[in-house]
Amino acid sequence: MGWVKIKLSDVIKNREGRYKPNDPAIKGLKRIDKINFLGQIFLSDKNSNTDMILIKKGDLVISGINVEKGALAIYEGEENILATIHYSSYIFDKTKVDIDFLKIFLRSPDFIQLLKEQVPGGIKTEIKPKHILSLEVYFPETTREQKAIAQLFFEREAKLILLNKDLSHQLTLLENLNQAILQEAVQGKLVQQDPKDEPATELLKRIKAEKAKSGKNEKPLPPIKPEEIPFEIPSNWVWCRLGEIIEYTDNLDIQKHLSPDTIINYVDIDAIDNHNFVIREAKQKTVRELSTRARRVLKPNFIAYSTVRPYLKNIAVIEDDLENYIGSTGFNVFKTLNVELKYAFYYLLTPYVNNSFKDLMVGFNSPSITNDQFEKSLFPLPPLSEQKRIVAEIEKQLAKTKQLKEHIIANQQATEQLLKALLHQAFEVEEMEEVNS
Repeated sequence: MGWVKIKLSDVIKNREGRYKPNDPAIKGLKRIDKINFLGQIFLSDKNSNTDMILIKKGDLVISGINVEKGALAIYEGEENILATIHYSSYIFDKTKVDIDFLKIFLRSPDFIQLLKEQVPGGIKTEIKPKHILSLEVYFPETTREQKAIAQLFFEREAKLILLNKDLSHQLTLLENLNQAILQEAVQGKLVQQDPKDEPATELLKRIKAEKAKSGKNEKPLPPIKPEEIPFEIPSNWVWCRLGEIIEYTDNLDIQKHLSPDTIINYVDIDAIDNHNFVIREAKQKTVRELSTRARRVLKPNFIAYSTVRPYLKNIAVIEDDLENYIGSTGFNVFKTLNVELKYAFYYLLTPYVNNSFKDLMVGFNSPSITNDQFEKSLFPLPPLSEQKRIVAEIEKQLAKTKQLKEHIIANQQATEQLLKALLHQAFEVEEMEEVNS
């Protein structure tokens, strides 16, 4: 197999022409909305204020912004389309280059390395035709040889894609298992009941007595009707409402009580890691930089639960004790009274809570549940000793699934690295030719 050194401009030509958005010549044509990293083109009828380029059937289209990630495709449609000038379009000489081989090359680490070496600013620069066409590369001399390399690569890639799909399916199954563990836990099916445990009815009496001593005026919660009960629980458990077993944190009007230059350790909803359920990092902002939504005082061993899009599970147990530690009013921040904090935390992650809150959400831009809905939600209360056993068993089982998940993710990363190696391998002959020349 012979490899020859060429400029990309020898085998592809930029389709020239630039049109103003209101040019009659392009009126009524659809435009590219995006090219995903699988090489699929998505079209849109939306108008654009940016100058446009024309794309015809068979053109190679490349995103100048996301070329590193593989955002390129061959346009197969019959009708001409448009793209903003953040894309470029190329006509290729079929007698000199096989398009499948070219697409593989443009996805390869070798191509990205060339861009890094030869383009000022590297891949962080928006890639234009002048950057691509000037690159000097080694290609197999004939399109027949190029096709053979492309076919071999696609066969191997197909196997890796199937493997990756299987790994993704395994991750889905693991997440389903985690959800099943949590749901079984709050239905009394995860650990055995101990007849020596004090019944939860007695625990609830003590919680209500403690609340009564606090002297806080709280709106009474309605009694639970039989038709509200969503599932059966053990006989020594009791149903109550979430509002009965929690106590909210303080609200602080920082604009009123603190000076404008006071530094606040502020936590908004986007600061929550909803995979590991921790606060990533507080943002340090002055009082004058924050809105009146910055009110919830954050304290160690309290739970911060986002009532905005609760299905996203932006929830965390607060661990840090920081000065002027304040959260958004998008959170309900609370502690539990004579209830294991982690039991309440895991309950709020169950499919039952997730689905019931999803049905209650109102609002368009930031669909939320109200404090009233949150407090009225049903809570299956086990004896305190059993709560401790449940939390221990949940964490034991979730630790096992976490290990499996990490193993699967490591395999996914290995698959990605193998695909990069295959892409590089397709051009190894080029390096041998250069060494031997």
